Amino acid sequence: MGADRVFAYGAAAGLLGDLLLGDPRRGHPVAAFGRAAGAVERVLWRDHRGWGAVHTAVCVGGAVSSAALAASAVRRSRTASVALTAAATWAVVGGTSLAREARAIGRALEAGDVAGARARLPHLCGRDPQALDADAIARAVVESVAENTSDAVVGALVWGAAAGVPGLLGFRAVNTLDAMVGHRSPRYRRYGWASARLDDLAGWPGARLTAALAAVAGGDPRGAVRAWRADAARHPSPNAGPVEASFAGALGVRLGGTLSYGGRVEHRPVLNAGGRAVRTGDIERAVRLSRRVSWLALGTCAAAGLLRNLRTKGRTS
Repeated sequence: MGADRVFAYGAAAGLLGDLLLGDPRRGHPVAAFGRAAGAVERVLWRDHRGWGAVHTAVCVGGAVSSAALAASAVRRSRTASVALTAAATWAVVGGTSLAREARAIGRALEAGDVAGARARLPHLCGRDPQALDADAIARAVVESVAENTSDAVVGALVWGAAAGVPGLLGFRAVNTLDAMVGHRSPRYRRYGWASARLDDLAGWPGARLTAALAAVAGGDPRGAVRAWRADAARHPSPNAGPVEASFAGALGVRLGGTLSYGGRVEHRPVLNAGGRAVRTGDIERAVRLSRRVSWLALGTCAAAGLLRNLRTKGRTS
């Protein structure tokens, strides 16, 4: 069994495991990585880009090296290789947790419990919820579902297809570091620069695939492509822009606008200005679109691997 089939079978099993089991309540490998990265930061932190780059190299390099050693140890066994890929996929994707949190907020809004929805919103994104009304909370949830479909599922599958278990764990390490130190606070403006830029690079292919698949799987393919082309480049994030714009067009809603993070107000461009305002019911629509995109991404990545293998065999025959 070639590496392409190992990835296809293992990633499918891992996605099924996430669908059935969700994230582990205790001992999550990503949380363990976060604790280790925090320990490295306590030793290395300086208000300097160079030290931040060392921190990024140590943490990401450690994750990739550990994954490569594990993959090498089971290489002779196809069953063990598939099992390792399945476990790694289950550990790094977060589609079920994303859907669970989004739906919990949606249920609170449907019940008229805006205070409860505000209390749960930080479980999903870092936005300040205090001043948000029901529609603004729903918009924040839809935007987070869109962005995290790329960050928590599709991006990992893309790198898994390209580099196996090291790709899966490496992508999650980069994404986790960006969440920890990549934001523009006084402490991390310089120290987190390398992690933020590496996350932009690592997330680029997954974000474009997510946007393309959202256009395919959504209710308005032309609207998704139109919003992507017109509005994505106006978003401050090079990767969230295509994904959120495509989701907005696919769902027929407006995203973007004024928001607040950590007491800092941002006036972001409106995505798909011709769409209607987000309503509570759009949360469930966004979750279902996210699910379809995730499984289509698995099929796309697996098919790309098989095609690459066929071309390689054709050149060597």
